[in-house]
Amino acid sequence: MYSIIVVPAPALTSADQIRLAPGERLHFGRGAPRAADGRRHLDLPHPGVSRTAGEVGATGNHWTLSNHSSSSTYVVENPEGAGEHIKIAPGRVDAPVPFEFSRVVLPAGSDLVDFSVWAPRHDYAEHPHDTDDGEPTAVPFPLDRGKRYFLVLAALCEPRLRGAPHAPPPTADAIVERLRPVWPGANRAAVQWNIDYLAVKLRLKPSPDTADPGPRLNGKKDSLVSLALRFDLVREADLAAFAHAGRVWVTGGVR
Repeated sequence: MYSIIVVPAPALTSADQIRLAPGERLHFGRGAPRAADGRRHLDLPHPGVSRTAGEVGATGNHWTLSNHSSSSTYVVENPEGAGEHIKIAPGRVDAPVPFEFSRVVLPAGSDLVDFSVWAPRHDYAEHPHDTDDGEPTAVPFPLDRGKRYFLVLAALCEPRLRGAPHAPPPTADAIVERLRPVWPGANRAAVQWNIDYLAVKLRLKPSPDTADPGPRLNGKKDSLVSLALRFDLVREADLAAFAHAGRVWVTGGVR
């Protein structure tokens, strides 16, 4: 039984994949020979990659990454997480990686070298552990997916959910264009009003009728997108609301 699958870049066929059972380890680096203790090796043929760059370890329900570099930080990205990532510092050993699908990125001179790791499917409890006694727990971010403000929030998050984790949030005019098929009356003022409303609803800024309006919130759209994606308030499935529009985000706008 295999625990994880390591996929080199590029992996043309399934024969290129490396399967590790629980307890097995995979050394990776540039042209390093097979480890003396029988551990397997993934060759990363780039002059900027160390011969002993690091090691992947398989366990029953997750995997670990060791960074053998003395100076380079490795990044493990979640391709499904719209920019979610963790950093593995130089010298860190057996750092647990929580992602089900991961891309390991190594700095190599002026380039980046990567490979992917597919972990076991995550397990979840069948029923919540909250008891029925006492007052119900308040919902942390009460959002109604049927409201127009949620359409605006989904449109703000769409570029990053579509695979551009560093994309800036779309402008109000771009959101108007994106939402017009599902909201014919959308205009710049209405979109901006909903962005302001979301900032209050998600507690990024106080309500305008409070005594203390607080400091001016700069980067409002960035803050909304960051919060929404960090806590999974908007997921890729929510973009289905735009499906019949027949267009998707691309760099610089929609098509």
